[in-house]
Amino acid sequence: MNKNDIVRLTIEDMSLEGAGIGHTDGVTIFVKDAVVGDVCDVIITKVKKTYCFAALKEVIEPSVYRVEPACAKARQCGGCQIMQIDYNKQLEIKENIVANNLVKIGGYDRAFVESIHEPIIGMEEPLRYRNKAQVPIGVDKEGNIIAGFYGARSHRIVPNDDCKLCSKKSMDIVYAVIDYMKECRVAPYDEYTGKGLIRHVLIREGKATGETMVCVVVNGDKLPNVDSLISHIRKVESELPSLVLNINTRRDNVIMGFETKVLYGKEAIRDSITLTNGDTVMFDISANSFYQVNHDQMERLYSKALEYADLHGTEEVWDLYCGIGTISLSMAKRAGMVYGIEVVPQAIENAKANAKINGLDNARFFCGEVEKVLPEFYSGKNEMTKPDVIMVDPPRKGCDIVALDTMVDMAPSRIVYVSCDSATLARDLKYLRERGYNLQKYTVVDQFGHTMHTETCCLLTNTDAE
Repeated sequence: MNKNDIVRLTIEDMSLEGAGIGHTDGVTIFVKDAVVGDVCDVIITKVKKTYCFAALKEVIEPSVYRVEPACAKARQCGGCQIMQIDYNKQLEIKENIVANNLVKIGGYDRAFVESIHEPIIGMEEPLRYRNKAQVPIGVDKEGNIIAGFYGARSHRIVPNDDCKLCSKKSMDIVYAVIDYMKECRVAPYDEYTGKGLIRHVLIREGKATGETMVCVVVNGDKLPNVDSLISHIRKVESELPSLVLNINTRRDNVIMGFETKVLYGKEAIRDSITLTNGDTVMFDISANSFYQVNHDQMERLYSKALEYADLHGTEEVWDLYCGIGTISLSMAKRAGMVYGIEVVPQAIENAKANAKINGLDNARFFCGEVEKVLPEFYSGKNEMTKPDVIMVDPPRKGCDIVALDTMVDMAPSRIVYVSCDSATLARDLKYLRERGYNLQKYTVVDQFGHTMHTETCCLLTNTDAE
């Protein structure tokens, strides 16, 4: 097999990155944009010892699962890896990925995994679901200012004025900022030279409240002619609750800086979620806050976590990696006491403020790394009661070993584990199972339609702890 060879393949499976997988002469070939069931001609682009990468040249016989992408830029853009696949098939693929990780990495028997899984919770409408648009600004070869999204595995901006995962309003606001840039001769940032001013435009929307925040990320500490910027944005969003400036002068690929200034309105917008039990929880969201990007699926995910927690009004709950308190406060409405831990100081301040907004005095929040704060509180020297439930929603890398060991030492009767990466989830579940915590059931929740990302909610119990 050599680079630029043309090979005919039948696509048999999908990779974790959303590429089609085919085989020829004992060699595995990963094909971007291919769909399971396709018969296609592909061009080899990179050759390894036991596998190759290829580009899709032509679909000879399209799969029954192949559909026309809703976005004309889907193939060039890196945001949607699988928009060319029927949505119901996307859900099936995601369920299989989670199950396979539980078997291969977690060490569970496949029949057991199939017996405890609950049906995947898909979206009613898998388009226009994002409440956050994070759009890079740059220039094309002719020097025109453009906005869009990065191509797959690159920092090349694919221009797009109507991402089908974002609201039309949010994309119109981004291009209103570009109109301001042209009028006021404000240059976009060039990450290669470090020159230019505007790096990204971030739009946050409160789906339940209709409030919108516009955040302009700049390579500097101010913008010229702010009144002109406000005027352009208000042509799209007449009721503009929040316009903020985020300062990021670093020469790296991190989008947001640490300092944010209010240019107009307030520093945060409000949103709320309503759970299936009827509880409504309100949140103030700032520019840097972590907040699930899919409002409707967030309600379903947190409802499932609350169902698994099985709270009756007296329980003590620890919420690890709590962010701005979204899950903590959802549980505080049904628990005796909730304790949250989060490493980001601003998130902890947001969590405390959100507790006040909701009139909840049974939630306390602590700032620091979970693997450091949790052992300090559970050192055997303080008089903490044994938690009934530990809720954990870690970043993609999963839980630290010290955090897992401390959770086991605290001996809750139930652990509810929410994960955005089923591989690290499976690894951690294996570790907990070896220490007495048994997986009872799990549900996959599709938070990110047309991408390979998903969320999983698991219930683990320890009968010895009861």
